[in-house]
Amino acid sequence: MEYALITGATSGIGFELSVLFAQNGYGLVLVSSSKEHLENTENRLNEQYSVPILIYEQDLTKQGAALELYNKIKQEKLDVTVLINNAGFGLVGATDEINLSIDEQMMMLNMINLVSLSKLIILDMYRNKKGKILNVSSTGAFQPGPYTSTYFASKAFVLSYSRAIRYEAKARGVQICILCPGATKTGFFRREGTATPNKAMLPEQVARIAFRGLMKNKEIIIPGLKNRLLQLFPLKIKMLSVARMKKKSGD
Repeated sequence: MEYALITGATSGIGFELSVLFAQNGYGLVLVSSSKEHLENTENRLNEQYSVPILIYEQDLTKQGAALELYNKIKQEKLDVTVLINNAGFGLVGATDEINLSIDEQMMMLNMINLVSLSKLIILDMYRNKKGKILNVSSTGAFQPGPYTSTYFASKAFVLSYSRAIRYEAKARGVQICILCPGATKTGFFRREGTATPNKAMLPEQVARIAFRGLMKNKEIIIPGLKNRLLQLFPLKIKMLSVARMKKKSGD
């Protein structure tokens, strides 16, 4: 059986992708920092789908966590053919206002452990000459983000890194796609410290578009017409818009 490994799998886009992969007959390897949330998610999915589900409590804000997770999964001898690097978080505030240790956790989760897990899993995919990786970036990747600088920069890194390894992997049977959602009705904004925008997309909408895009091997997946049109605006205008919105919400 083919398995989909999904980080940040217990809520929002990650949970909705778990549902879609279960609907399509994949076994699930679900990862979260909360054992309670993992067990609740496993129970919810088991009520509707008869696919094998493995859960792993792993805090990917910690150095070396990706390797620990990979070693646990390898002990099960699973055929992980899909990797969804979905876990991530952001914060609002001027760079001098956000504690350095929090920024370091954000970079570890959003970038370093994403790269580590991609490197480890892609080696197995290369050996098997098949596999799909979906790295979750953001529409924030397309411009600098004043008052959310580290988060936007981390997502720009994910976009650039993923496009580069997509080029490397295309001749080796492995597909790399990048999901760049805009505002989505998840717990992201609560953790960020801001209100969820009224026109934010539903996570199930974003997940459906992401799943279709991944299956079609679309390089960059931007859910929502408005989010795609926004990318046509000049960089300076987009940056100023972000600055005003984030500064206002952080005041």
